Amino acid sequence: MFTIALFEPEIPPNTGSIIRLAANTGAELALIEPLGFELTDTRLRRAGLDYRDLATTTVYPSFDAFAAQLGERRVFAFSTRGQRRYDRVAFRAGDVLLFGPESRGLPDALLDSLAAQRRLRVPMRANVRSLNLANAVAVAVYEAWRQLGFELGR
Repeated sequence: MFTIALFEPEIPPNTGSIIRLAANTGAELALIEPLGFELTDTRLRRAGLDYRDLATTTVYPSFDAFAAQLGERRVFAFSTRGQRRYDRVAFRAGDVLLFGPESRGLPDALLDSLAAQRRLRVPMRANVRSLNLANAVAVAVYEAWRQLGFELGR
């Protein structure tokens, strides 16, 4: 399947919803610190319901620690500053879908470290800032999973 990587997530209900998404799709979830909340936060638990135990979640102390274990896996960064549409990528099992914090997105230095074809965007109408993080992750994960024929799904 895929890995959903959240770089410095800030809002507990978004992360809780993404935990639930990961459990339902079989995606792994990587949380890259610092987090804007404690993993015991009531709002996180409420949004994630009882899915936390069904999702494979790993917390990394930094992006460097996360990147050190990736090996040859492809990383796709999602950003409103991405030039390539997410639906124009041929995703593969094992790909990493990287998302930034809700208030500011991924830092320029991190985006610039990836090839332009690995910086993706979800199309939106003009004059709006961004999608909710949990919604953007769901759109991306389901497109990638669709391309794999919903492997392991029912």
